[in-house]
Amino acid sequence: MDHDAPAQPPRAASLDNPLYYLDNMEVVVRWVHDHHRDLLTDEEAGQVAHFLQLPVASRALLTRMIMRTGEFFRPDRLHYPELPEREATALAPLRNQPWLEVDPVLDPGTLFRLFTLAELRPSLEPLLEKAGLTGQPTKAAMLDVLKTTSQEPRPVHEWLGKTAPPVIRLTCMALFDRLRLMFFGNLRQSWSDFVLVELGLQVYEPVTFGPESRAFQTREEVDTYLLMHRCRERLDEGEEPARIWQDIPPAPVNPWLAARRDRLLLELGRLAERQGDRALALEALATSHHRDARLRHLRLLERMKRHEEAWQILQPALRELRSDREHVGLARIQKRLARKLSLEVLEQTETVIPESRLVLANPGQLPVEHVVAEHVRQDHQPVFYVENILFNALFGLLFWEAIFHPVAGAFFHPFHTGPTDLTQGDFYERRRTRFDKLFATLGSDEYRRIIRGNWRMKQGISNPFVIWPVVTESLLELAMDCIPPTHLDAVFRRLLVDVKEHRSGFPDLIGFRPKADDPARQYHLIEVKGPGDRLQDHQQGWLTFFLDLGVDAQVCHVSWDPGLVSP
Repeated sequence: MDHDAPAQPPRAASLDNPLYYLDNMEVVVRWVHDHHRDLLTDEEAGQVAHFLQLPVASRALLTRMIMRTGEFFRPDRLHYPELPEREATALAPLRNQPWLEVDPVLDPGTLFRLFTLAELRPSLEPLLEKAGLTGQPTKAAMLDVLKTTSQEPRPVHEWLGKTAPPVIRLTCMALFDRLRLMFFGNLRQSWSDFVLVELGLQVYEPVTFGPESRAFQTREEVDTYLLMHRCRERLDEGEEPARIWQDIPPAPVNPWLAARRDRLLLELGRLAERQGDRALALEALATSHHRDARLRHLRLLERMKRHEEAWQILQPALRELRSDREHVGLARIQKRLARKLSLEVLEQTETVIPESRLVLANPGQLPVEHVVAEHVRQDHQPVFYVENILFNALFGLLFWEAIFHPVAGAFFHPFHTGPTDLTQGDFYERRRTRFDKLFATLGSDEYRRIIRGNWRMKQGISNPFVIWPVVTESLLELAMDCIPPTHLDAVFRRLLVDVKEHRSGFPDLIGFRPKADDPARQYHLIEVKGPGDRLQDHQQGWLTFFLDLGVDAQVCHVSWDPGLVSP
């Protein structure tokens, strides 16, 4: 396969095909085999080849079992009428390694999940009576007795007799979990997230999948991810953080894996703090580079009254670019620490956000933003309810090439609507050269040509910043006519400081004044607040930003005229 050519998405299975889920599973298997063959052992590659050579019905039945929860199944309860052969026939080629184990041993919990009370009670009554449980006990009571009497796992016929329905166990889940990880880039998504969807409902940007763009460069990196995933599972299962801390691998060189480790350390620190292990919490939070770790670390130091130490960490943090949320959080911590340490802090003059108030009629019970837009609209001064849509769309269309540049760990398969590291702190840094090249176009009319061209050529293709039905060509043209490119440059740079937070919080309404003499006054912004609503921190951050640019921006508080509102 030519790894340097743009990967065209494989043909999406039609839901009209009753075995569409098998087609989608084969997309996954073939994709991983083609792009990650060197990360599979010879044995695993042989299993993949064997899977693709199985009879159709057997592949489909195996796929159905892989998609279900757990590894144990009763063949008599496998009913899939869409199979081209009966379930028993489809099962026959799978009844040996590497696919299935016949007659596996079952612990009491697994036994009780597979069989009904009526099936269990006759065979288990002697054992239960011996343990002192008589009468008509519930299933839960029976299981409790088996667990407390330390019953060892055994085959089903030793539990329920020779006439019991047989049980089988999937033995290939480790392989398919590895395939799932290399395809999705995570183990959060289940097979159903991909296998049971209509892939043809969206159009995806073709991305070049070269060896250098792969998230996993070595098998050891896959193993590191699996180890970290197991650590996270152990956290969720309630295991002591101190025991898990010992098993967390060292920081990987791979930046994508390092970010996953940072998140794991943040979660471990949170749990250690909740459980009272403050020393471990401090160590984990200080080690993590996750965007939320620093604030949590400082707050914990505050609670421990280690104010001097917190102050020393706080000072460099205040000098860095940061999101609105962290800016607000750090400023609040600074005030508290200054009081504790009897230090003076130079108070920054806060921008006063203009406010207006309207009492309006709303007989049609329309959203408040629509009512205000209609009220303030004037001839030759159109107003649009765009909220987060417009500036994000301008960003997405201008920087399309940078957004879909295949840096390592950004794209795992051809069905991404955007890069997986979009909300990571190093999203911009990893693409700095391409972003800076496109930022430079804002110094001429070149940026307008790029935005127009992408709007036309990319129409309908999924982009995390562009909502196609709303972003019309006329709206884009009006915006580019009225919003100075210097303002776009500033907005886009602020957006890139923290994409996760800053792509929301934009003012609800934008109005255009094409004939205004001052370029900064050719557009104005209004954040609308209905009864009981209040300004959020990230909304205040954007309003302050625009006011500092010299833009006419305000908050409009609306109340309804009770005499003119329909009941």
